Amino acid sequence: MSGSDALHSFVVPAYGRSPYLAQCLASLRSQTRQSRIVISTSTPFDGLDELAREYGARVHVHGAGGSIGRDWNQALATVDTPWATLAHQDDVYLDDFTCRTMDVALSRDDIALVMTGYRELLDDRAMGLTPMLAVKRALLESGFVGRRCVSAPGAKQRILRFGCSVSCPTVTLRMDRAPVRFREDLVVNLDWDAWTRLAHGDGAFAYVREVLMLHRIHRGSETQAAVRNGVRAKEDLMMFERFWPAPLAGLLARAYASSYEG
Repeated sequence: MSGSDALHSFVVPAYGRSPYLAQCLASLRSQTRQSRIVISTSTPFDGLDELAREYGARVHVHGAGGSIGRDWNQALATVDTPWATLAHQDDVYLDDFTCRTMDVALSRDDIALVMTGYRELLDDRAMGLTPMLAVKRALLESGFVGRRCVSAPGAKQRILRFGCSVSCPTVTLRMDRAPVRFREDLVVNLDWDAWTRLAHGDGAFAYVREVLMLHRIHRGSETQAAVRNGVRAKEDLMMFERFWPAPLAGLLARAYASSYEG
């Protein structure tokens, strides 16, 4: 392979037998700028090796499953390139994702994270601009203010103080300068927590506003289960308390909950 092969990897933390994994891998293989593809899993299944060969991927099997954060950390540990995208197994990446992302990633030496625009995928149908996506874009602009890159901690934190506007599967990370380790005790907000910690560092955040991937929405997802059992509300409050005094954090957490409850 050529292009960004030595610079960028897609790493797919696969759990169980997803009916969408082949579609995800096909989208990674179809990139106009090729990258290394790694499938990392603690739950291998018959046919996984053949699927990986079909799409030019390498399989890494680990025995350290048990949480989303642990799976993501194990996946990132397989990366041997300077840049990596944690590609969720049910999502679809448009053909120019790598090309557009790496063009920006390599434009400045201080960039630690590149995020892109995205749309949601429901029942194999790409949805239009939903109210939640509109809010997230507004939050991103509160920090970027029309710019492509921001490096000041205040600007980076502004995009995260009212909620997690940075969608994990859109993110490409600089692994050799600002490695990220996800908390393994969190269920929902492990990415919000990681971006918040990264925002306090020196590296710049970059934003490619173009829609370059499709994030699949599941009606019966782990996130929905966390809403029902109160885990999400607890984690949301924890995150808001990092940015706001406790009384205001509580108000924001309750307002945030109204966007996904019902």
